Amino acid sequence: MKQTRPWAAFSISRKAEQSLLQGHPWVYDTEIIATPETLPQPGEIVDVFSTKGSWLGAGFFSPSSKIRIRLVSRNANDRMDETFWRRRLEYAWKYRKEILAPQELSNCRIVFGEADSLPGLTVDRFHDVLVTQALSVGMEKIKHFLFPMLVDILRKDGQTIRGVYERNDVALRQREGLEENKGWYPLEGKADFGTTQTEICENGVFYHVDFENGQKTGFFLDQKYNRKAVARIAKGKKVLDCFTHTGSFALNAAYGGASHVTAVDVSQTAVEMARKNAIRNGLEGKMDFVCENVFDLLPRLEQEGCDYDFIILDPPAFTKSRKTTQNAMRGYKEINYRAMKLLPRGGYLATASCSHFASEELFKKMLVSAAADANRSLRQIEARQQSPDHPILWNVGETDYLKFFLFQVV
Repeated sequence: MKQTRPWAAFSISRKAEQSLLQGHPWVYDTEIIATPETLPQPGEIVDVFSTKGSWLGAGFFSPSSKIRIRLVSRNANDRMDETFWRRRLEYAWKYRKEILAPQELSNCRIVFGEADSLPGLTVDRFHDVLVTQALSVGMEKIKHFLFPMLVDILRKDGQTIRGVYERNDVALRQREGLEENKGWYPLEGKADFGTTQTEICENGVFYHVDFENGQKTGFFLDQKYNRKAVARIAKGKKVLDCFTHTGSFALNAAYGGASHVTAVDVSQTAVEMARKNAIRNGLEGKMDFVCENVFDLLPRLEQEGCDYDFIILDPPAFTKSRKTTQNAMRGYKEINYRAMKLLPRGGYLATASCSHFASEELFKKMLVSAAADANRSLRQIEARQQSPDHPILWNVGETDYLKFFLFQVV
């Protein structure tokens, strides 16, 4: 194999070559057909060649993961030095500045992994804090200069950044041979940057964010425009928000002029946070909060009778693997069927799935089946996806994960 640079070289199968040529950045363990005599260390940059010796790119090597190589460059002239990585971070920030309103930059996703050519890295901004997840050994290896570099880029652009908090308490790290952990990342000689809670404002609604203990990085930023769409329709309606988490859809509905909103979650901690957010926004008089499993609540409401005319379904991912997709679709169908049965003719339904494996095709098929069983027709108002600070690369299907539909039930 011809090697153009002083890095380890791997030869890959024809199938993997076609995938890379079509723009996907991953090489799986089963797709490698020739390895160097001495394997590189985890997280090191390696070159990837076709069976005929053509250079295809360079990427992070991960000996513990099924994703054995994650491409970061397809330019043979790239040096992979700190200047290269700074340019990547600057591109990511510049993109957010161009596609978001100025007031939205204080709470947005700044880095979205492969979609920003920074594989395995997530960076969310909540006011003056950056919350990170490094889910690839390559990103773990270079974070010692990457994180200070990103802080420097933002500060030089006039942004106030207090510190960087790591949320590496994610099981996926084990597949990369990494330990789980969380805590402040040391910067400029400091190891503690104070409280792990902050406040953000999105769509005019204020939220308390606990980025140490909240789900994922502390708050779900990907639904910001979908929540605004819900607020627009909610005026004058009685709303049931299922899987409310910390109350984001419920609060937007109340802020948009709903006559009353019931927010439901199985977690008492989440319910209390939602209540706290309602008080912060002066909306507690228009809302009530229920701690109950939605799968139990919806059948009970059907038996007891209710008068909701807008139901919101934003469940957590019911599947995180292809193997459990069918079970997940049954779960999605159950809650959507129950919601359609509860709504009067002319009522409104917002329904979402944040699982990549529950594809849009499967999700639509499920909705058609649920509507038929409920003897309802669905009049589509909008079909939406994740907000653009979570960009979708059409040649990297894994970046396309959120489905969101608004319907009138007729």
